[in-house]
Amino acid sequence: MVLEIAQIDVLPGQEDGFAAAYAQARPWLANTDGCLTTRMTRGIESPSRFVLLVEWESVQAHEENFRATDRFVQWRTILSPFFAKPPFVEHFADVVGEA
Repeated sequence: MVLEIAQIDVLPGQEDGFAAAYAQARPWLANTDGCLTTRMTRGIESPSRFVLLVEWESVQAHEENFRATDRFVQWRTILSPFFAKPPFVEHFADVVGEA
């Protein structure tokens, strides 16, 4: 399992619109083969900053089953009008011994 972390900075004043758009776009992501869980969080100190946490079976599942498909195009079309800049995305793996 890998954890995708995407930091998304939203245009100030567009936070509620982004949250509504995420609710609309979420199924494109959540119903992708290899996607285990999704969670969107919002900054307390920086309310225009959102962090998307997605657990994938593998990086390959993320890249091949989502990023390289029309699912990603649909996702991005719905959400990108709210982006202040492109999201910063990285993958993480659990440290041995951690639960």
